[in-house]
Amino acid sequence: MVFAAVLFDLDGTLVDSERESAEAMARALARHQGITVTQADRDFVIGRSWVAIHARIAAAYPSLSWSMAELADAAAEIREEVIAETGITVLPGARDVVRLGAPRALVTGSSRREAQQMLALLGLTDAFEVVVAAEDAAHSKPHPDGYLRAAAALGVEPGRCLAIEDSNAGIAAARAAGCTVIGVRAGNFHGQDQTAAHLLVDTLEHIDADVLGALAVARRPA
Repeated sequence: MVFAAVLFDLDGTLVDSERESAEAMARALARHQGITVTQADRDFVIGRSWVAIHARIAAAYPSLSWSMAELADAAAEIREEVIAETGITVLPGARDVVRLGAPRALVTGSSRREAQQMLALLGLTDAFEVVVAAEDAAHSKPHPDGYLRAAAALGVEPGRCLAIEDSNAGIAAARAAGCTVIGVRAGNFHGQDQTAAHLLVDTLEHIDADVLGALAVARRPA
């Protein structure tokens, strides 16, 4: 067995931008919907897609008039403002590890607009053959929809895909799809349980061709 494709999460895995996303959402709702979210609402953004986030906000604040796409788009616009204030933190090894495997897909709970913002800032705009964003999957992580869609788009069986993730929901989604999963501790600022990953590493810098080869051998069916 060798991995035929590598599927990457984005926020918390390649870049630390989830808190900026939460701040952008909060500003968008306050400015345009008159909604002041709680810290718990901000925390809920971590590791979740706009499908789940919109469902939570709509249930908690009946005055919300935006669809999921409208909420995500408004937040993406304001996230540019937030990032201009704070900058972004590229997680160690992010740019190098993306070049390790081909074909490659991005599987993210961010909107497509947000994903393209981050990829441009990372200098990785053309690094992925497939990008599966929040609006592309009916169910968000921990459901496997995004990973199954990415594998299908690449023409690869999920069981021959390696997924690289940081969140509990993301790891669960990739495993449910049948992928082998590496969990990365570097972006796990909220201490989510990553023990369901097949392998845990401190940073993306620890993932190289030797690690991938050893993990592929370890996962080979008996």
